[in-house]
Amino acid sequence: MALAALARKFFGTTSDRQVKRYQGKVAAINALEPELAKLSDDELKARTAEFKAQLEQGVKLDDLIVPAFATVREASKRVLGMRHFDVQLIGGMVMNDRSIAEMRTGEGKTLVATLPMYLNALTGKGAHLVTVNDYLVRRDAQWMGQIYNFLGLSYGVIVHGLTDAERKAAYAADITYGTNNELGFDYLRDNMKYTRAQMVQRGHEFAIVDEVDSILVDEARTPLIISGPSEDRSELYVKIDKLIEVIGEGDYELDEKHRAATFTDQGVEKLEAALREAELLRGESMYDVENVALVHHANSALRAHKLFRKDKDYIVRQTPEGGEVVIIDEFSGRMMPGRRYSEGLHQALEAKEQVKIQAENQTLASITFQNYFRLYKKLAGMTGTAATEAEEFADIYSLGVTTVPTNVPIQRIDEDDAIYRTAEEKFEAIAELIKECQDRGQPVLVGTTSIEKSEMLAEILRKKNVGQMNVLNARHHEQEAYIVADAGLPGAITIATNMAGRGTDIQLGGNLEMRIQREASELEGEAREKKIEQIKAKIAEDKAKALAAGGLMVIGTERHESRRIDNQLRGRSGRQGDPGHSKFFLSLQDDLMRIFPVDSMDSMLGKLGLEQGESITHPWVTKAIERAQGKVEARNFDIRKNILKYDDVMNDQRKVIFEQRLEFMDAEDVSETITEMRHDVVENISAKAMPPRSYPEQWNTEQLAAAAKTYLNIEIPAAEWAAEEGIDAEVMEQRIREAADAHIAAKTEKYSPSVMRQVEKSILLQSVDGLWREHLVMLDHLSKVVGWRGIAQRDPLNEYKQEAYELFQALLGNLRELVTTQISHVELQIRQPETPQAPDPAKLTQTHIDPLTGENDAGGEAAASRNDLPPVDPKLLVGVSRNAPCPCGSGKKFKHCHGAFA
Repeated sequence: MALAALARKFFGTTSDRQVKRYQGKVAAINALEPELAKLSDDELKARTAEFKAQLEQGVKLDDLIVPAFATVREASKRVLGMRHFDVQLIGGMVMNDRSIAEMRTGEGKTLVATLPMYLNALTGKGAHLVTVNDYLVRRDAQWMGQIYNFLGLSYGVIVHGLTDAERKAAYAADITYGTNNELGFDYLRDNMKYTRAQMVQRGHEFAIVDEVDSILVDEARTPLIISGPSEDRSELYVKIDKLIEVIGEGDYELDEKHRAATFTDQGVEKLEAALREAELLRGESMYDVENVALVHHANSALRAHKLFRKDKDYIVRQTPEGGEVVIIDEFSGRMMPGRRYSEGLHQALEAKEQVKIQAENQTLASITFQNYFRLYKKLAGMTGTAATEAEEFADIYSLGVTTVPTNVPIQRIDEDDAIYRTAEEKFEAIAELIKECQDRGQPVLVGTTSIEKSEMLAEILRKKNVGQMNVLNARHHEQEAYIVADAGLPGAITIATNMAGRGTDIQLGGNLEMRIQREASELEGEAREKKIEQIKAKIAEDKAKALAAGGLMVIGTERHESRRIDNQLRGRSGRQGDPGHSKFFLSLQDDLMRIFPVDSMDSMLGKLGLEQGESITHPWVTKAIERAQGKVEARNFDIRKNILKYDDVMNDQRKVIFEQRLEFMDAEDVSETITEMRHDVVENISAKAMPPRSYPEQWNTEQLAAAAKTYLNIEIPAAEWAAEEGIDAEVMEQRIREAADAHIAAKTEKYSPSVMRQVEKSILLQSVDGLWREHLVMLDHLSKVVGWRGIAQRDPLNEYKQEAYELFQALLGNLRELVTTQISHVELQIRQPETPQAPDPAKLTQTHIDPLTGENDAGGEAAASRNDLPPVDPKLLVGVSRNAPCPCGSGKKFKHCHGAFA
C-alpha cells in the first residue's frame, strides 16, 4: 500500500493521467470560441448539417470532438446563458470514450451530457440519456432540449404512461431521454410484438447512464420482469397468515444478510398441526408432494411477518378499495407504486396488513439491467460516486472510471465518525448537534436509512423544541424537489431517507429556478421581473448567512453497507467550492455493526470505559468501519456477479429466441422453415417407431400411425407398408414425408398460398412465445433448487448451464412438434387472421424484482372476439385476396369477415 501511495504521489493516479491527456483538446476548443462567437444563430445551427455531411464522407466521429463540443458550448451560452467549464469539457470527453465520468455533486453533469449526446446523435442512429425517474427525465430533457433544438436536433422523452405511438416517436428522435425501467420494459415488450411496425425501439447505439452507480450497481440485483396474472389464491393466503400466529421464537431461524427465514423442526410440527386443524394439509407431512404450494405460502408468510417491517420496507397506503402495500425502495427511500414483491411475498404482506390481496403473476419476459445495457454498442455513464465500484464497472460492463477534478477546490471538512454504545445515545448526540447548528443559522441535512428512523429523529427534535424541519421520505416524494431546494436556507433542517440520487442541487440560500417556479410562475411582464429580482436579492442575503454559519452540515445517522452511498450523502455539501461539514454518527446497534460486526469494536469501547452519552472518535475507527464496508461491498459484488452468471445462461438463449423472432417477423414467407420443422417431426416419429438396425417385424406400426395422425393429421397404412417385401425404414419415412407434404399442399390450395403464409407466420410466432414463457418458468424453478447440488460436491452453476441447455433443446423440439401439429390441423372457419397483436401493455404487470428480496412492477392479455357471420359456400372463399370484398355479401373486406382461422 505504501509503495502504491508513493507511486501515485510521483506519477499521479490513472484519472490524473487521463485528464491530462484531454487538456490538448480542451485548449483547441477554447481557441475556437472567439471564432464561433462571431457566427449568427443560423450559421451556428448550420454546423450540424456540416458535421453530418463530414460523417457521410468518412470522417470519424472522434475527429469531430473539438468542433462539435465548441459548437455545443456556444449554443449553450446563447440559449441557457451557461458556458461549459473546462472540466465539463473533460467530463464530456470521458463519456465519449466509453467511460464513466465521476464528477462531484453540483459540477453540472446535466450540462456535461449535452456534449457527447450531441456528438453521437450526429450519426442519426439515436442517442439515449438514461436516468432514474420520470421527474428528472422531463426536467433534463426540457432544459437541455433547448440546446438540441437550437442546433437542429430533435429530442424525445420516454416516461411511464405513454402510448406505443408516442414511444415510437420519442425513440425516432435524434436524442431520447428515458428512465432505465421504461427503456428496459420497452425492449421486452418489443420482443413480444408481431411486426417490426409495432416495435418502438430502433436499436441500441449509444447511451449515457446518469446516476450510473445507482442504475448499474444498486439496481443490478433487480431484473426487469413482465408478467401476467395467474389463478387467485387470496383465501389461502389469509388462512395461512392466521396460522403464523402459532409460531413462536424457537420455531424459526432468520438470516438477515440474505433476508431468508426458515422453520425449525419444532416450527414445522406446530405448523403441520395447525394446518391439519384448518383442514388445509393433505397426507401426513407438510413436505408431501401435494403440499408444495402450502410450503411456499407458509414460507412467504413467515418472511412477511419476521423480516419485513412496515414503514421501513413498505408502507400501507389508503385507497378507495381499502388500502394497498407499497414497497419502499431500499436505495432511494421512495415509494414504488406498481412494483410488487415476487414469489407470493407481496400477497403475504397484504394478508398480514389485512388489505385486498391481488393475484400472483406468471413471468412472460425478463432481463437484468446488466444484460440490457450491454446491448448498447457504446455505453458511458456519469455520477458523483463511482470509484469504489470501479472493479465492477470494468468487469461487468467494460467501463473505465475517470475522476474529473472540480471546477473550484473542495472546502468541505469531513470529520471522523463518532461511535456510541447504543442507538439512544447516538440519536441524542445527533439532536444536540442539530440544535447547535440551527442556533447559529447553519443549514443541516440529515441522512437516515429508513422512514421509521427519520420520523423517530423528527420526534426527538420536536421534544427539544427545534423549529421548522422537513422530513423527506417516501411519504412525501411528490414534493421532494421543493424540499431539497430549500435545504440550503439558513437554519433549515432537512431529514432525508437515503438522500442519494434526488436530482436537485442543494444550493446555499436556496434554488433560484425552484423559487421562481413556485413564486413567480403565475406572474407576467413587469410584475414577474420585479418578483424575480426580489427572489435573487433574498437568495443572495440568505446565502451570505449560510456561508457565515459554515455552509451545509451533513449528518449521517449510520453507515450504509456501501461507502458510495455515504459519499453521495457527503457530496451534498461543499458544491462549487462552498464551505461545509460532514459527520457520521454510529452505534453498536446499527444494522451494519450488528450484521457485519467490526472486529473487537465492542471490547475496544468497553476497555475505554465509556460512560453514558460518551463516544469514541478516531481516524482508526473510521478506517476500520470503511474496511468493514469494503468487505460488504465485495460480498454484494459477488452476489451480483453470481446472479449475472446465471442470467447470462438465460441471456444467450434469450438472444437466440429474440433474433429468431425478428427473422420470422421480417420474412415474407416462412413456409420453408415450417417444412423443415415438419420433416424433422417425421424423422423423429419414424426413429421412435422404427429404431435403427431393426427389422420390419420389430417396428411399432400402431405407434407410427397414431403419431402421424396426432402430429401430421394424416391417415397412413403403416402396417400394410411394413408388410411389403424389401421395405426399409427410409422408404417408410419418405412416404410419410410425402403424405404430410401433400396434406399441407392441399390445404394451401384450398385456402390460397397468401392465406396459408399468414397462418404459418402467425402460428410460428405465437408458438415461440408460448413455449418461451413456459421455459422461463422452468428456468426460474431450476435456479431456485440447483443450489442444493453443492451438497453433492457438484458446481451449481455448471449444473444449471447443463440443465438449462437441455431444457432449451427440449423447447426447440417442442416448437417443431407444436407448430407442425397446429398447422396440420388448422381449419380456416370464419375470418383470415389479422397480424397477431402483442399483449396490451396496460394489462401486463411490469416488475423490477430483487432475487434476494423480490421486487415487482404491474398487467394481462387481450382476447379477440368473434361475430356470427352469414353462411357462405366454402368454395367461394378459395383464392380471395385479403383486401377484396368478402363473397358473402356483407360489404366487409375478406380479411375482416370470412377469412380467419379458428
